[in-house]
Parts: sequence; structure tokens; C-alpha cells
Amino acid sequence: MFDGITRRVVSMWFPRLPCDRVLRARPVDAPFALTLKQNNTDRVYCLNRQAEKLGLSRGMPFSDARAFCPDLLSQPADPRSDARFLATLCRWATRYCPWVGPEGEDGLVLDITGAAHLLGGEADLLADMRRRMARAGLTLQLGLADTRGAAWALAHHGEGVAEPGDMLAALGSLPVTALRLPEDTITGLQRLGLRRVSDLAVAPRAPLARRFGRGVLMRLDQALGAQPETITPMAAPPHYAVRLTLPEPVGLVDDVMAGTARLLDRLCDRLKERETGARRLCLTLRRIDQSNQQVELRLASAMRDAKRILPLFERGVAGIEAGFGIDQMRLEAVQVEALPVQQVSSVSQDSTQRLDDLITRIGTRIGLENVQRFLPADSHIPERSFLIAPAAYARAEGPWYTPRPRPVRLFLPEPIAGAGPRPPRRLRWRRMALDTARATGPERIAPEWWMEDDGWRSGVRDYWQVDTRQGRRLWLFYTPQNPGWFVQGEFA
Repeated sequence: MFDGITRRVVSMWFPRLPCDRVLRARPVDAPFALTLKQNNTDRVYCLNRQAEKLGLSRGMPFSDARAFCPDLLSQPADPRSDARFLATLCRWATRYCPWVGPEGEDGLVLDITGAAHLLGGEADLLADMRRRMARAGLTLQLGLADTRGAAWALAHHGEGVAEPGDMLAALGSLPVTALRLPEDTITGLQRLGLRRVSDLAVAPRAPLARRFGRGVLMRLDQALGAQPETITPMAAPPHYAVRLTLPEPVGLVDDVMAGTARLLDRLCDRLKERETGARRLCLTLRRIDQSNQQVELRLASAMRDAKRILPLFERGVAGIEAGFGIDQMRLEAVQVEALPVQQVSSVSQDSTQRLDDLITRIGTRIGLENVQRFLPADSHIPERSFLIAPAAYARAEGPWYTPRPRPVRLFLPEPIAGAGPRPPRRLRWRRMALDTARATGPERIAPEWWMEDDGWRSGVRDYWQVDTRQGRRLWLFYTPQNPGWFVQGEFA
């Protein structure tokens, strides 16, 4: 107690948080599981209610789960997205009280001391939580008690409310797993016959401390209120925004750019302190008539160099309608990424920086998503040996590797006349009569049996590099199973 007020804590546990997050976007009326690779084995990470009713459990090999339930739907788990979703729930829960923190990977803890009456009391507050979470499609179990440990125990073992006062009466009948102890410790206590919290509370403390360490008694005392346990709220995300109020309205492009330069210097200093870089910037200009003009800048890479960023604003600022003048400027880094400090190298990075700046300039006109680059893909099939991705959001990792030369131009196979496994001496392609001067090959490429591709159903292909006397260098292939010749590419 403090100042005559009993501390009250709510534990919100989401037992199926990963599955609920995925199924909110794409509901399914069937057994569903999320899988995660652990020790080179796909295991069940989370299950929906229908899958649990069939006897499936977390941690079991996914192959065993499919054997028990052939109709089981699955999807790879995404723990990072789950963590972001829990952080969103944490910010949402501040509607009930200001002191909200995460509880593991699937729960929240709220200190509602002195705040429950704002929603009509504890019962109405818990009912409101259940109603909102049910509307959002999330499974929720609640626990309310005087301590954080007791609230967690009630949420995870039956969902209940402990009246203010004696926590042992509320927790005594619960198993020792309700005390947030390690698995090996729980097994050791159960072997000694200490299966419930009441058994542990009356057991001699000195032998327990010698055998299991001080952690067991600390968890017990925290749950019963004999030892305090703090609740650390989730820190608010850093806000990267700076503002400049002008003594006199301005309307010239040079004046606005000068103000933008001052804002960029301050913003980049703040980004540097946290070792982050901006990917999207928003410059808001307030006019005298209280209307706003905005200039959005999307960068091809994370930056915090004011001198590099400032010229990229020129095109947007030049298109601003200043009206009777601009009296306030605000610059915000809407999207940021980690940009740790790097060791200064003797190798110049100017070429990379100039390329990023060029992509940014082109992207401001046609959109960053429309500036694309080729990336190597892990496939020996010619059509699948590359990917096309936005240049601003994809970096080439590693060199291109091909066991044999590949053509500069690759197109759909075009049939030509020919017989036998060797390239024809004369061929006609695209209304051109060509004579074979030299043929190099064959290079046999087999289809990827695990991929569905109608173009490779004919089986293996024998590829040849054919140099013609007319100067054309073609990439031909022959299909032994269904004899025929095709042209698929042209070398430079």
C-alpha cells in the first residue's frame, strides 16, 4: 500500500497472438498453424483453437502435425511482426492507464492503481478489455491482483480476479508453474512433492534456497507481495521533427531553401545521436492564411548528411505556392532506419552516394518503386536466375555466378527448324537466314522438379552457343524427349 491505496495490476495474456495476428487479415475456417525452423527442423510455433482441439501442440515437428491432421493449413511465422504488433497493443492499452509494459512475447502488464474508477470500476474495465479484444479477433485471458506475479498467475491459470488483501488465498491452489519459474526448477519442485503454491509457501525456506537458489523464493515473494516488483513501461519511439518560426513571411525559393538548410542541420544532428538515417522526409510550410504546403522526399538510402539531402529538396520547393508568404517551417523524418557509424575507409564511396542521389532524383519524378534493378537469384533455370526489385529497397549481395556464359538478351523460346541433337548448319530465325560458323556445347539443364512450370514440362534441355557467319550469336536449346530446336537468347 501507499498513501492508503492498494496497488492493483492487470495482466493481459494473448495465448494465440501470432496466429490471431495473421488470421485477422485472412480468416480461415480450418485448423491453422504457424511454423518456425528450429535446429534445422520446422516446428509448430502457434496454433489456432481448431488445431488445438485436434490434439496438436506447440513445439511438435510440423511433419508430425501434418500426419495427425492432413488438412492443416500453415504459414511461416514472423516473430518480428509479432513483436511490432505487441508494441502497437502496448500503446493502445495506455487508454486504460499510463503505466503499461510488455510481459514476455505475448502479454502486457498494466498498473491500474487509481485508474479503474474512470471506466466504472474494475469489473467494467475488464469487460471493456474483453469486448474490444473480441471485436479485434484476439484471444485474451486476464488476471487482476495486487501484484504483478499474482496477476500473471491468474491470467495464465484460469483467468481470475483476486480481491485486495491476502494473495496466498488467491494463489494457493494454483500449480507452481504459476510462479514464472524455469522448467528444470519446476520439475525439481514437483519431485519433492511441492506441486502447488500453498505447498511452497509453507515449506522451509533455507533448504529451498540452498537447493534451487534465491530465484524460487524471490518469485514466491513477488507473487505474494512480500517483495516489490516494478513495471517498466515501453519507451515511446523517438520523434524526429524540428520547427522554425520566421519573424517575417518569406516567399522566395532561396529563402525557403535557406530555412530548410537550418532545419536539416538540426535534424541530422538528432539522427546522428541515435545512429539512424532518414528514408522519408516531409517538409511542411505554413502560409499566412493558415494553409499548409508539403514537400515529401523519399530517399534511395538512409541518409543523415544535410549537404547531400538539401539539393534533393530543390525540385519540390520550387513547385510550392507561397501565397502571401510562409511564416513557419516544419521538417520531420517520417521513416528512419538504423545507420550505425562506419569506419572511415581509404576506398571512396562517392560513386555509391552519387548513384543513390540519382535514384532519389529520378524517384521524385516517377516514383522510387519504378526505378528497378536486376538481382541474382539462386536457380539454374535461365528464366529464374534473376529478380527484378526496386533499386532503392534492394541491394545486390554477392557477385553474379554462372557456370557458363549467359546471353545479354533473354526471351521466350522461339521454335526453329532443325533435326538431330546438334545445331543445324543453316537456320531461319525472325525472317533471317543464318549459317552456323561455330557451336559450343551442349550444356544440359534439368528442370526443378519441385517447381510448377509449364514451359519445362518437356524435360531436360541441351543448350548451345551458336556463332553465325552473319554476326549473330544465339543461345539455342534442344529438347531430347520431344525433339525440337528453340532460340531463347542472344549474346552481345
